[in-house]
Amino acid sequence: MTHTTGKVAPVRTAGARRSLAARVSEALGGALVQVLLVLVGLFWLVPTIGLLISSLRAPEDMSASGWWKVFDQPSQLTFDSYRKLLENSDITHSLVNTVLITVPATALVVVIGSLAGYAFAWMDFPGRDWWFLGVVGLLVVPVQVALIPIAELFGNIGLFGTVFGVILFHTGFGLPFAVFLLRNFFAQIPRELLEAARLDGAGELRLFTRVVMPLGGPAIASLGIFQFLWVWNDMLVALVFTKSGTQPITVALQTQVRQFGNNIDVLAPGAFISMVIPLAVFFVFQRQFVSGVMAGAVK
Repeated sequence: MTHTTGKVAPVRTAGARRSLAARVSEALGGALVQVLLVLVGLFWLVPTIGLLISSLRAPEDMSASGWWKVFDQPSQLTFDSYRKLLENSDITHSLVNTVLITVPATALVVVIGSLAGYAFAWMDFPGRDWWFLGVVGLLVVPVQVALIPIAELFGNIGLFGTVFGVILFHTGFGLPFAVFLLRNFFAQIPRELLEAARLDGAGELRLFTRVVMPLGGPAIASLGIFQFLWVWNDMLVALVFTKSGTQPITVALQTQVRQFGNNIDVLAPGAFISMVIPLAVFFVFQRQFVSGVMAGAVK
C-alpha cells in the first residue's frame, strides 16, 4: 500500500480572500452613502424647519432678520402666533372643513376603488374589459376640463358651495386611478388561494374582506396616502366649488394674503399646520407606501 504525502491547501472562504483594503473601501463607501443620504434628508427638511421657526417668532423679528437668527437669539421663540391663530375663527373653521373634506373623500375612494378593483380583477361580467378600458381612459381627463360643467351641474342640483359637493368631485376624479392601481395589484394574487377559499365556502364578500383586503394592504395604504395628500393640498377645486363658510385651509390662507397682505403671524403657523399634517400621515404609513409602490416590480 502506498501513501502519498503532501500539503493540503487550506480552504479559503470568500471573506478571507478579500484584502484589507477592499474591506476598508467597502466600509467607507457605505458610510459615505449614509452621510450623503442624511445630508439630502436634512436639505429636504430645511424649508419645513424654516417655516416652523418662523411660526415661532414675532412678526417684527421676522421682518428684521432671517429665521436662522434664532440660533443666536433663542429668546425670540414664542407661541403667541399660534395663540392668535386659534383665535382666528376663519382659519380654525377652514381647518375643520379641510378634515371634513379630506377624510370622506379618501375613505370613499379607497372603499369604492377596492371593490371595483376586485370586481375587474376576479369577477366575470359582461363587458368587463371594455369597462376597464373606459376607466383607464378617464385617467387622461384633466381636472380643468370638468370644472365648469360640474360647477353648473352642482349649481342646478343645489350642491355648489357645499362640502359634500367638493367631496363628490374629489371622489369622482380619484376613482379612475384607484381602480387602475388596485385592479392591477389584486390581479397578482394567486388564483389557487382564491379557489381554496371558495372551496371552504367563502362567498365573494367574505373572500374580499378576509383574503383580498389583507393581501392588498400595501396597495390600499399607498392609494390612501396619494388621495389624502391630493385632497388636503388642493386649492384649485376648492377655489371653484367652495364659499366663505366651506373653504379649506389652502383657500383660507390665500384669502388671508389677499385681505391683509402682511399678517405673517397668522400665515406662518397656519401654513406650518397645513403642511405638517400630510407629512405626519406620510411618515406614519411610509412602510406601506413603499411596499405598495414596489408591488409587482419584482417577480
